[in-house]
Amino acid sequence: MIFKRLRQAMGVGGPSVRTVLASPDCRPGGPLEGRVQVVGGDHPVEVSHLALGLVTRVGVESGDSGYDTTQEFGRRQVTGAFGLAPGQRYEVPFRFEVPWETPLTDLYGQHLPGLTMGLRAELEVARAVDQGDLDPVAVHPLPAQERLLEALRQLGFRFVGAAVERGHLYGVHQTLPFHQELEFLPAPRYARAVNQLEVTFVTDPHRTEVVLELDKRGGLLTEGGDGFGRFTVDHAAVDRTDWGAQLDAWLRRSLARRGPFS
Repeated sequence: MIFKRLRQAMGVGGPSVRTVLASPDCRPGGPLEGRVQVVGGDHPVEVSHLALGLVTRVGVESGDSGYDTTQEFGRRQVTGAFGLAPGQRYEVPFRFEVPWETPLTDLYGQHLPGLTMGLRAELEVARAVDQGDLDPVAVHPLPAQERLLEALRQLGFRFVGAAVERGHLYGVHQTLPFHQELEFLPAPRYARAVNQLEVTFVTDPHRTEVVLELDKRGGLLTEGGDGFGRFTVDHAAVDRTDWGAQLDAWLRRSLARRGPFS
């Protein structure tokens, strides 16, 4: 009996939890639907709560170096307290709203290498937490983001990578403690003046704020350095704009002066 109580205190023989997604594909601001399956262990327990959260890998700068860490976000509680008998199966359907600022995992029809994104269930029993496996999630661009990404490709920019970085962008309202940077090599028409272009989307239900960072080349008569700018795309008006022409105008304007551009 003492050994059995010790096992229970250590969480041995306790319940297990797993998530079953109807589909792993979603967009920022859209839903993920599925079921959370809980199976009782070898002794009765009182579950404090059942929760879901998205998990991604985030880069953290620390002095002259950096490291990667996992970050949970968008956490939602699915149930309150309930009792679970030994071996009992308990299933809860869910509809999980993906935060609007969630990083993208799939661009131009391909998964971004090295980018981790998944949904995980958490079960709390007597202040001990049991977490299920991470179910991979594929986050695809919103229509507004697709239009801008396609416009960059038509201008000749070449996508080379993406990173999720901890921190807030200056002057931009963020609800998450990190942001995603999409990296592009310049189109031939800009290559003499630009080393690289980084694009960040900060999205809410009505609009997408687009933050651009240009790594400018230096020369005999020009200074190198970074150029920054941002503009807002209303989701309802995205189809009424020639985004290739707009991006070209913004980029040329930014290269014609040394300070920030708009």
